[in-house]
Amino acid sequence: MTHIMVLGAGYTGLLTAIRVARRTRRHGAKVTLVNASPRFTERLRLHQTAAGQRLADHAIADVIAGTGITFLHDRVAGLDPGRHEVTLLSGGVVRYDTLVYALGTVTDRSTPGVREHAHVYDDHHDAVRLAASLDRLTEGTVVVAGGGLTGVESATEIAEAHPRLRVVLLSRGTPAAMMGPRARAYVRRAMDRLGIEVRAGAEVTKMLPDAVELAGGELVPSSATLWTAGTTGLALAEESGLAVDGRGRVVVDATLRSVSHPDVYAVGDGAAVGQPYGVIHGTCQSGIPTALHAADAIADRLRGRPARPFRFGYFHQPLSLGRGDGVIQFTRGDDSPRRAYLTGRWAVAYKEAVSGSPLLTAALLKRGLVHPRALRVSNG
Repeated sequence: MTHIMVLGAGYTGLLTAIRVARRTRRHGAKVTLVNASPRFTERLRLHQTAAGQRLADHAIADVIAGTGITFLHDRVAGLDPGRHEVTLLSGGVVRYDTLVYALGTVTDRSTPGVREHAHVYDDHHDAVRLAASLDRLTEGTVVVAGGGLTGVESATEIAEAHPRLRVVLLSRGTPAAMMGPRARAYVRRAMDRLGIEVRAGAEVTKMLPDAVELAGGELVPSSATLWTAGTTGLALAEESGLAVDGRGRVVVDATLRSVSHPDVYAVGDGAAVGQPYGVIHGTCQSGIPTALHAADAIADRLRGRPARPFRFGYFHQPLSLGRGDGVIQFTRGDDSPRRAYLTGRWAVAYKEAVSGSPLLTAALLKRGLVHPRALRVSNG
């Protein structure tokens, strides 16, 4: 019996496990899914949790019910790809034939003081802790460091939910810089409407207990700080001997196999996946296609068929601006912005559909009602 082991039950790990279990069921393969939490974390909604919203709770066991997948609620303590062994924090050692590395990335905490004094979004509990901190404040300043989509979504969500608090967004460049000029202007107007103070060109050098230090020595007072400025791969990948890139992500070939260990596949944020336009960046939009492709590649190889190369093109950049507003920037395959974009209630409805799509995809995959190609965006 072939044992396929999937590490991590985020968006990519969960969908890889469900898809590969269905594709290999007739061949007697055993699929094991390992995750440190028993609940599925909707990372696309962590900014909502941080703002104090109560979201639906999804138990991983319920999501995979009926698939035949064995779920292990445990944390990965070690990986030996040479011996095909995974060591769990509980002390168990599990052997595998094929491994899928779907453990994602974590917040880059290399900036001094981030680890001690900043909130991050590494898991659901992090967002809950930030929500509790904000609820305790009757006044003060909340600093969001990082002007990417996560930083903008968090700043607008917090400002809308806590109007008594001053919200400052620190960004090294222009916030939402990847969007087109008209969409960026809309984002800026939304932040102005919510009273968010935007500091573009701000380089953070240190986090302090009650302030953020900028290059040049300026201190921005902060009652609570959220750090969203960059991610890195888990140390586990490099420590295990897998080939990684400069950000600690597992380097893969055209079929998503590790270039150093062909029995290991890597998907999602924790994989360095090259395309003609460069290495894809970690989003749910790109992660789900890697999950489905890796599952099909594993199934094809078990049947003695060659696996197809992975091809992906972006389609959109969805951004919520609080609960009642948003902007959707449509893109070319290389993620550069097109002229078309959506705003307002249409964007809100669109973003909500995107946020809910992974669980819908999981339900459809369990029943064999969707083909992976229907979820991929052409790069042409």
